[in-house]
Amino acid sequence: MDQIKSDVLLEEIFEITQGLYDEMHGNDGDISARHFKIFRLLTDLGKKLVNADRASFWKWDKRNHQLWTAAAVGTGRITIPDDTGLVGMAVKEGNPIITNDPYTHPNFNSDVDKRTGYVTKSILVMPVSNCKGEVIGAYQAINKIGNDGKFDIEEDVKRLSLASFICGITLESEIFLADSMHDRLTGIKNRMGFYSDYANTYSKLLKDMENPRNVSLFICDIDFFKKVNDTYGHNAGDAVLKHIAEMFLCNCRVCDGVYRWGGEEFIVVLPNTDARQAAETAERLRKTVMESVCEFEELKIKLTMSFGVGQIDPLKSIEDNIKDADEKLYTAKESGRNRVIV
Repeated sequence: MDQIKSDVLLEEIFEITQGLYDEMHGNDGDISARHFKIFRLLTDLGKKLVNADRASFWKWDKRNHQLWTAAAVGTGRITIPDDTGLVGMAVKEGNPIITNDPYTHPNFNSDVDKRTGYVTKSILVMPVSNCKGEVIGAYQAINKIGNDGKFDIEEDVKRLSLASFICGITLESEIFLADSMHDRLTGIKNRMGFYSDYANTYSKLLKDMENPRNVSLFICDIDFFKKVNDTYGHNAGDAVLKHIAEMFLCNCRVCDGVYRWGGEEFIVVLPNTDARQAAETAERLRKTVMESVCEFEELKIKLTMSFGVGQIDPLKSIEDNIKDADEKLYTAKESGRNRVIV
């Protein structure tokens, strides 16, 4: 009987690993969606290995001091501060944690149980590390099936280490990809991130035959930015770039894409927006920037920006669409700066 159970478990593991292989060797679809499928399969793998009722894989967002579920089997996405809960404890300490009586554990957060009516009886949390040994996430299994409902510190940790190890490798590669698409100075996406988002999101909106939607963009740059560097130094110039990026993020919609195109140039992509609406957004940003002050050390630096706006023509390449907007930006610069040209 035990041999039959082992054979069934092994076959289930092989099915999951086959799915992982297929996903990791595919090149179709949104890369974010593919990553989610991979993490969900890995989460399911760990769930099978330790025979748990529920499981979740958590990413550690160190920049925002948060932990959030990259994939969860049995519940929806959850976000928590990184200094709370058993997951936060495992991440901070870097060691596996088991409790078979969670309601008496001082770090157990029962809010999800209270909202859903679920009863948590046992928990196993394992930190997930990168190749340098740095903790980057955690794997959590909930409610052991069998074994009197209790996780075993030796056997279950040993079994779950396989899924945690693969999760760590996969998450590290995703973090590396995400970092390559972001500008290190400002934190917003860079040119590589722009092309990825255009291919995976914006182009699909434009080419949706049943419900085609307008997508617009504007390219802009900081007026006399070289003068800022020459007068106050490159550290002041860096502060200005970060100031502009923060202002754009705060004053654009969640669905809008904000990108550092290079140097002092930025691009903003606006889905479901025509040229007139995009120009209104650009004008609002122009005024906001002009009325703001970038504070750096003892300096208070005033800035203005010029904008070239265009609605994306799906019959043209994205490079030609950017070129059209860039020509309008050139016109804005030549006609006095600190203005929006459509």
